[in-house]
Amino acid sequence: MTKKVVILGSTGSIGTQTLDVIKHNQDIEVVGLTANSRIDLLEEQIKQFRPKIVCVMHEDKARVLKDRLDSQSIDVEVVCGVKGLSTVATIEEVDIVVTAVVGMIGLIPTIEAIKVGKTIALANKETLVTAGELVMHLAKEKNVSILPVDSEHSAIFQCLQGNTHQSIDKLILTASGGPFRTFSKDELKKVTVEQALKHPNWVMGSKITIDSATLMNKGLEVIEAKHLFDVDPSQIDVVVHKESIIHSMVAYQDGSTIAQLGMPDMRHPIAYALYYPERRVSEYIKKLDLVAIGSLSFEAPRKDDFPCLQLAYDALEIGGTMTAVLNAANEEVVASFLNKQISFMQIPEIIHTVMDKHICINRPSLEQILECDRWAREYSREQVAKCY
Repeated sequence: MTKKVVILGSTGSIGTQTLDVIKHNQDIEVVGLTANSRIDLLEEQIKQFRPKIVCVMHEDKARVLKDRLDSQSIDVEVVCGVKGLSTVATIEEVDIVVTAVVGMIGLIPTIEAIKVGKTIALANKETLVTAGELVMHLAKEKNVSILPVDSEHSAIFQCLQGNTHQSIDKLILTASGGPFRTFSKDELKKVTVEQALKHPNWVMGSKITIDSATLMNKGLEVIEAKHLFDVDPSQIDVVVHKESIIHSMVAYQDGSTIAQLGMPDMRHPIAYALYYPERRVSEYIKKLDLVAIGSLSFEAPRKDDFPCLQLAYDALEIGGTMTAVLNAANEEVVASFLNKQISFMQIPEIIHTVMDKHICINRPSLEQILECDRWAREYSREQVAKCY
């Protein structure tokens, strides 16, 4: 039976790779696509996959795209904004919603999709980082499956198959260590944007690439893992594994550890989520050759030099709205770093300042989460302005 899918964020890294998986398998119908502003690429995707509806976040660009499609007699509904995202995410005939947008913008459409019973292939970290307790409770209430697309969470999900939750000892997230794994503290003070955007193993969007360089990406994954797999934060460890061959592991109480290995290719976890529980033949993905790789290495993360990881653990331990504040502050300061307004080492400094200022709300409503997000962004921008 043909599955029907929408992809929120189809022009980004995960979105384009999801469409590549669909192209190679040809038994999934793309019903909807969304983009932030890259309408040239979205137009190409529309011509190839023929969705019924698309969303562009920017209203003016949505109009430009609609005019282009009309001039070519391509009949596609074009909507815009957050409301448009939710419209695409809740189309009645759709089976799976791939949430591949970057940032807090992914939260509302994901919640709306869960409310109407859609399976979620989750690649948007911020959904669980900012509102994990609320989202997972809603998913349970609506009997909705949330299938992880992040390589690390997909690996854990795969390692858990056939085992009981009670038998888990530790979840072990692997981290590449980013481009500055061997840098000294003095070298980190001189890091440039250009250096930070050169990830050694993965090709990703600019925001997630910077998060990988600061280890915040791993911190956000720790928060996600707590909600996805319902474990205590003390049961989640991080180990630096520079080769990115082991994507994560689960240690069990009997002393066994199960790992999921593969070449660093996001199309594997994407395909696993799209076709779960089936494993598809994927000839387009390079197979693992351990002899060619030769050896695998592991080391502890340097939390003192990369404090973003500890900040994420701290936010998770505090709970409530603190994880939303961590996320919002990080989004703002990473954007400021990319704009060369602050230095690399000022990223965790400002996040820490914002967290210290925040008065945490326990068991927050969605409205309270959104308000704390707004406050944290504003306060972060104020702190960035002091650095000029």
